[in-house]
Amino acid sequence: MHPPEAAGAAKKAVLVITSQVVRGGIGARGIVFALERLGHPVWFLPTILLPWHPGHGAATRIVPPDDGFAGIAEDLARSGKINEIGGIISGYLGSANQAAPIADLVTAIKADHPGVPYLCDPVIGDHGGLYVPAGTAAAIRDQLLPLADIVTPNRFELSWLADVPVDSEPEALAAARMLGRDRVVVTSAPALRRNAISNLLVGPRGALAAEHAAVPDPPHGTGDVLAGLFLSRLLEGLSDEEALVRAAGSTFELVARSVKKGADELLIAEEQQSLVRPMALVSQRRVLESVARA
Repeated sequence: MHPPEAAGAAKKAVLVITSQVVRGGIGARGIVFALERLGHPVWFLPTILLPWHPGHGAATRIVPPDDGFAGIAEDLARSGKINEIGGIISGYLGSANQAAPIADLVTAIKADHPGVPYLCDPVIGDHGGLYVPAGTAAAIRDQLLPLADIVTPNRFELSWLADVPVDSEPEALAAARMLGRDRVVVTSAPALRRNAISNLLVGPRGALAAEHAAVPDPPHGTGDVLAGLFLSRLLEGLSDEEALVRAAGSTFELVARSVKKGADELLIAEEQQSLVRPMALVSQRRVLESVARA
């Protein structure tokens, strides 16, 4: 992993490659605000432009031409400022053909700075199934996942990527290990407590579950925010476990406050104190590998 940022030093930039919406807190709207609120400069490469989350209704999709997207990615890879980048996040893709230029860009950054962590958030679907074309999901799996230091799938995405059922915590842990990445954070993993949400971290030092109460009908974009917060906390030098608990606490608190105010989107700007100093309680427990493999 990338060396932690020194206390008091300027934070490194994070390259964010994902969707852009006009209204709402999904995709880059959530990630970029969270990272900048925590002090990171952000380089942002949009993969698609939407007026709002597709769940709010059918709408126009503007996807950059493949050659134009690839050209910008190549420009970034050749930039003399590339050493500013201290972390990379990729999320939703507008086209399967975007995966190869993103992979080339990640490879170029890591060639000069091998310790820069790459977080791949495989935004491909949820409990209702894939919401991107199968070819796009396969491109993320085959071209981006192998480069990732950190992967943050939800339960459905983990099951699809590993091609195994994920109906229990042991199955989630086993599936996460099958991805072969250093760190996997399974959002919406099976929880032990009723009416709870679990974020399962599977890493080099074992597995940890961070659980909190479930919030009914949460706004979209929680996975985007959690991914950005988790990477930021790692770059600060927090341990994997501390970074997860902090990120989960911020995300839970942000969701709870947004729902309490009747919002249909995350109130990221209004409730930004939750990003910095979350007060929400998140329980944590070790998950034994021997139990998961039984």
